[in-house]
Amino acid sequence: MATSITTPFPQWYTLTLKFAWVGKTEQELKAAGVKYSVGKFPFLANSRAKTVLDTEGMVKFLVEKESDKVLGVHIIGANAGEMVAEAVLAIEYGASSEDIARTTHAHPTLSEAFREAALQVYAGKAIHF
Repeated sequence: MATSITTPFPQWYTLTLKFAWVGKTEQELKAAGVKYSVGKFPFLANSRAKTVLDTEGMVKFLVEKESDKVLGVHIIGANAGEMVAEAVLAIEYGASSEDIARTTHAHPTLSEAFREAALQVYAGKAIHF
């Protein structure tokens, strides 16, 4: 018997400002009555974004309150398309914001913003913002 495999599928667009996302949106979670937390980290506070003078944008995490499971990630800004793969893995394997927050990200890189947004949800405060 064949089984169906459903995997998260990342979306990515390039306009003047790049953006990418995977998983649920806040509107979808509200409509479904899911209790969730939001973690945001602006590129304005990211060391790499500052050094390349491209500080527009942010990373946003949507996490189920009770389980801490990552439900959606939205990235606006430079390299959004490259950064979304980590979010796909997080959602596909049921990672929590704690899992991402405890993962070391190289410094200085834009991907640190991914960890910082997870820290915002998990610990209530990002390191650099």
